[in-house]
Amino acid sequence: MDERKMEVVPGLEGIPAAESAISFIDGEKGILEYRGIPIDELAEKSTFLEVAYLLIFGKLPNEEEFSRFREDVTLHTRLKLKILRMMELMPETGHPMDYLQAVTSAMGMYYPARNTLDEEVRYWSIVRLIAKLPTIVAACHRLRHGDAPIQPNNSLSFAANFYYMLFEKEPDELTERIIDVMFILHADHEMNASTFSARVVGSTLADPYTIVSSAIGTLSGPLHGGANEQVVHMLDEIGGKENVRPYIEGKLESKEKIMGVGHRVYKTKDPRARILQGYARELFKKQDAQSAAMLEIAEEVEKVVDEKLSHKRLYPNVDFYSGVVFSGIGIPTELFTPIFAMGRVAGWLAHWFEQLKTNRIYRPTQKYTGLRNQPYVPIEKRK
Repeated sequence: MDERKMEVVPGLEGIPAAESAISFIDGEKGILEYRGIPIDELAEKSTFLEVAYLLIFGKLPNEEEFSRFREDVTLHTRLKLKILRMMELMPETGHPMDYLQAVTSAMGMYYPARNTLDEEVRYWSIVRLIAKLPTIVAACHRLRHGDAPIQPNNSLSFAANFYYMLFEKEPDELTERIIDVMFILHADHEMNASTFSARVVGSTLADPYTIVSSAIGTLSGPLHGGANEQVVHMLDEIGGKENVRPYIEGKLESKEKIMGVGHRVYKTKDPRARILQGYARELFKKQDAQSAAMLEIAEEVEKVVDEKLSHKRLYPNVDFYSGVVFSGIGIPTELFTPIFAMGRVAGWLAHWFEQLKTNRIYRPTQKYTGLRNQPYVPIEKRK
């Protein structure tokens, strides 16, 4: 192939990397579907564990299938003592995403899953990864603040148990629902950067703990999963509704990015942002004026951004309102992206499953732009 004629597409934008039946996006119309079911319906009527089953196994479970899956996940939420001891020795200054990636990778040594073509191996790996990621995140948070981890409470729902392990109290009904919806909304999003990582690593027949660990590492970047943290920092920096317009105009004049605005796929408002905005309004109705100020600032930012950037088709994405909602239910900022990962693990595993069906190891090419046929210069003659 003549490398001079090869066209390089930065970021592989618009280049299909696989065929998939997992999630569908229409960025022009603001549509997101999991296995053909609109995200709005799933967020309203379903639960995260049911959605995880749908994504991974290709259909909504019947009562018997769901009962077994939910019970299996519930009974595997605890961490081995040695894993907890390993976490105790990690630096408290580390970001929770670093903990999550390291511990997920280490889990592969305790639950060997090298034979990825074995159905039993795959099933129990899926169960353990979905079950244990919330326990890792909660334990990490408590250890970083000098507190002992709290054992899972298997009488609670998946979402409520995570909240309990964080704060040693059960959430109210709205908070429990918000957490579960967060997991659903983040569960999959087509061929994003972390999912592509999962498929690439999965194509080598690496074990699922290595696959998920690599995806977590990809998600940790501020251009992918870390944006929701930056949104909250931005809203705090703005400080009040009256400061929004000069702040946004200043950002635009200096050509700085406005966090939580714009998306590579959506050319209209992210459907997940719409859902979360509704929950934010419901949540802040019950809180004091000071707490509700964040939503007021956020909606003013959206208003000014729409005025200034709608011609460029830049609108709020899921990160914009997820940070607001997380803050409203008392979730620490550093846990926003790990919670993203707790939901997205369902999508990563679904794509791993799909990849294995017609697997071919990823091996893209490159366009070489360096020198050719250069002589070797002995060290004493180099300048």
